[in-house]
Amino acid sequence: TTDACETEEEDEHYSSASEDYSSSASETQSSPPQKRKDLSAGNIPDAAYIQVACRKRQLARTQGDYIPLDTSHRAPVSQKKACSDTESEDDSDHDTILHFAPKTKTLRQRMAEYIGNDGASEDDEIQNMWEEQQLKKAVRLPQVMFDPSVSLPPVNLEIVKKRLNTRITSLQDLHRAHQREHEKYTQDIESSKSTIQELERSSSAALNYKFYRSMKTYMESLIDCLNEKLLHINELESAMQMLLQQQAITLLKRRQEDLKNESAYVQLLSRKNGKSTDDSLEDDEKTKQLLEECEARRTCRRQARESCGKSDHHEGMSSDDELSAAEMTDFQKNKDDILQASKKICEDVHADFCNIGNILLKFHQWRQKFPDSYYDAYISLCLPKLLSPLIRIQLIGWNPLENSIDLNEMPWFRAIEEFSDAKNMPQSKRNDDPDQTILPTITEKTILPKITGFVEHVWDPLSTSQTVSLVQLCKNIFEEHSLSKNESSKAKQDLVNSIVSRMKKSIEEDVFIPLYPKSAVEDRISPQSKFQERQFWSAVKLLSNILLWDGIIPEDTLHELGLGKLLNRYLLLILLNAPPGPDNVEKCNKVVTCLPERWFKELKSRSTLPQLANFSQHLLQSAHTLYKNNCSDETRDLILLLVKVNALHIAEDFIEEYKLEHLKSIVRK
Repeated sequence: TTDACETEEEDEHYSSASEDYSSSASETQSSPPQKRKDLSAGNIPDAAYIQVACRKRQLARTQGDYIPLDTSHRAPVSQKKACSDTESEDDSDHDTILHFAPKTKTLRQRMAEYIGNDGASEDDEIQNMWEEQQLKKAVRLPQVMFDPSVSLPPVNLEIVKKRLNTRITSLQDLHRAHQREHEKYTQDIESSKSTIQELERSSSAALNYKFYRSMKTYMESLIDCLNEKLLHINELESAMQMLLQQQAITLLKRRQEDLKNESAYVQLLSRKNGKSTDDSLEDDEKTKQLLEECEARRTCRRQARESCGKSDHHEGMSSDDELSAAEMTDFQKNKDDILQASKKICEDVHADFCNIGNILLKFHQWRQKFPDSYYDAYISLCLPKLLSPLIRIQLIGWNPLENSIDLNEMPWFRAIEEFSDAKNMPQSKRNDDPDQTILPTITEKTILPKITGFVEHVWDPLSTSQTVSLVQLCKNIFEEHSLSKNESSKAKQDLVNSIVSRMKKSIEEDVFIPLYPKSAVEDRISPQSKFQERQFWSAVKLLSNILLWDGIIPEDTLHELGLGKLLNRYLLLILLNAPPGPDNVEKCNKVVTCLPERWFKELKSRSTLPQLANFSQHLLQSAHTLYKNNCSDETRDLILLLVKVNALHIAEDFIEEYKLEHLKSIVRK
């Protein structure tokens, strides 16, 4: 019963589908001729017709209701729905069967597909024809219709020529712009090629960058290290200077106190007419003790000179700078502590950052590898300031007033001298290399200020040993280091001014020559005579020390200090009051010996210096007195002294007056 029902449903479905298709085809065939005519070649159907054709074509493709030829298979789902009521009545518990694979097509299905494909082929043909027509319309050029009623502008040869010229001009401008752009690109290419060649010829850029980067890092680390150590360096320098200054102040105060006490003692003896004054000095035990200590030191120095065979020494020409054993031990201990601390400043620093030789080696490598950038960076101006802290560490124990190690022998000096040597410089920079100014600049910025500090606070102008060391050092610096040519150097001028100021102060405070009655002075063993002699020779010693600065201190300044203030104000006063004799001749000879010979060689006249006029007259008067006393040898010595100071006209007049023919040869020399 079920199969019969399904067969009848399939037959009815197929009949209805055939009728629908037949009616559709008959409608197409029975369409008016005008409508069929629209489908001829060259004509394009309208949109409504195309839409109907597409809809029929789609319907034919998606047709799902058809009558199967194979009745062995169950009806499709739509038919199954139609018979759902019958099936439910027969078996309400029957489960719906699900088909997961497509069914085999029946003959009827294949016939329906064939009929449907024919209709679809016709529709496809119409669709393709319409698409071809649309493509032909798209590629076909528009046909311009010429309207003879429209008037065109007049055209002649001039207008055409003008337009062509304008076109040519614009093209030429464009061509020139292209040429300029081409030239620019060509130049860029050439520049790039040359840059590439330079880079290829030079060292590797990466290596260069690595070197500069390492040098920058090294410099930053070095500066940080020096800044950290600078405070400690300043403290040790100040401690050493204070120690030496305190010693100098102690000795100066003791000498001035001894001078004051001895002067008061001798003055008291003069008032008592040479009688013993022990009773009057019993109350001043401290003064007495100080005088005894001073005399004890003087006796020790005298014994030391005698043991060395120095017989031409005079009392008062030695420096009273001895310290007691306790003072000397304490001073040496403090000095050693400072020196030991100075050695520990850089004990935690790598040698590349505290050794001047290693530091200069870094800059030497820079100068050898990249000389252009080295000199462009003005390293010669940076090194003096950079090396100054390390040089100051080596100079903490250096005393320019002592016969200590010379600057030329110090490690820092040798290292800088080797670095500045012309042999180690590039060939193009050997004649005018700025690195040759490093050593003079260090000397001016670091050494001279240190020497100035010693002159102001430590130097004793009455000490011959200190003065000789200081004079020799300054001469070496000014001459060998080319600082004498730089007269405008502030450091040099400060040093000279300090030296002059210190000598003026010494003349005012340390020179004291008392005058006593002639009867007291004639006795060579009297306290008055001994005290006056010591003070005279102490002043002569100061005169000699002052005139040692000839060539460093301006000549006019030395004339004023040595001759104007010291000789004419103090020494000449004693010489004029002393009786003529061998002792007076010796004193005059010592004064002349202190005078630099250069002063008199440069004199063109036969007269001496204006500051020596009074001294020359004293020599002449003494010569008259001695000649009359039949002291021919002493007279000859005084004539020689007149010749040495270039007082030739005075000597010639004296020889002419006394007819001393044998002395004329002395004047001719």
